[in-house]
Amino acid sequence: MEIMKAIEITSKTDQAGHLKIDYQLDKIERRVRVLILLDDDPAEQDEEKLWLNSISKNPAFDFLNDPAEDNYSLKDGEPFHD
Repeated sequence: MEIMKAIEITSKTDQAGHLKIDYQLDKIERRVRVLILLDDDPAEQDEEKLWLNSISKNPAFDFLNDPAEDNYSLKDGEPFHD
């Protein structure tokens, strides 16, 4: 098992959306793994809410309101614990 060292830095993207990292590792010709974690963007959350609201009112899904589509109850299946 390979032991890896974690280095956390913060950075910004430029106007074109490119990530610029100014951090010297002092490791030459070595393979590295880069993990990128993004904070949730409130604008993207609003877009998701808009999309969900839009499809919930779309008449193409009206058939789901038919009681015949209620095939399952809360007693069906087994609880999922993550």
